[in-house]
Amino acid sequence: MIDIHSHVLYGLDDGAATLEDSVAMLRIAAEHGTTDLVATPHANLHYDYRPELVRERLAEVAGAAGNGVRLHSGCDFHLSYENIQDAIADPSRYTINQKCYLLVEFSDLVVFRNTPDIFARLQDAGMVPIVTHPERNPLLRQRIEDLARWVESGTRVQVTAQSLLGTFGRSAQVFCKALLDRQLVHFVASDAHDCERRPPILDGAHAWLSKHYSAAIAESLCVINPRAALAGDELEETVFVSNARKWYQIWR
Repeated sequence: MIDIHSHVLYGLDDGAATLEDSVAMLRIAAEHGTTDLVATPHANLHYDYRPELVRERLAEVAGAAGNGVRLHSGCDFHLSYENIQDAIADPSRYTINQKCYLLVEFSDLVVFRNTPDIFARLQDAGMVPIVTHPERNPLLRQRIEDLARWVESGTRVQVTAQSLLGTFGRSAQVFCKALLDRQLVHFVASDAHDCERRPPILDGAHAWLSKHYSAAIAESLCVINPRAALAGDELEETVFVSNARKWYQIWR
């Protein structure tokens, strides 16, 4: 499995605090079947995003952890004027594996009215926005139609593995199901911050998807689409046919 959202690099944000924490998180990820993991430190008002430091920390953590999980860089990108302007000027600074996919985290306090325009500007600059964990955002849980329109316009959506299992509460789990049934989920990721409360584990979510939907959709959301994000490739579109309980793959 491939995890495109984690806070595994120590000392950069509210994720891992020490090198030992980072190494322990990677070992947990490997034990649970993750082969590739994208380290995505925050870029927001509280944490400066410094790509050169991210690269240094990435090499250090990879060296200390050994060969269990392949590490890649990315960013947990928050929508601010400065961030948006900087990303448009230098898209690969923030994107997953310096390709085209950009994780975008919304504030719990406000969803900008001009969000479609912001996404269009990012897309015009060559980026594909991925809205992260909308099921955990109380404002986005009230905006499934907005999410549907954003997806129709090319934005993608990532839900948190633990949300599928109910760890973040019933509201988050129910909204995940609503998104899945509306074909509005493209990735499952851990958004890991530590070894215990928010660990880098995907296999439980993979099993949940296999049980409640199908093995095919579990592979799409945990393996195939994340692999495409690493490569900067277009995603495979998966359409759910509810009366047949099957997933059909349609290539755009």
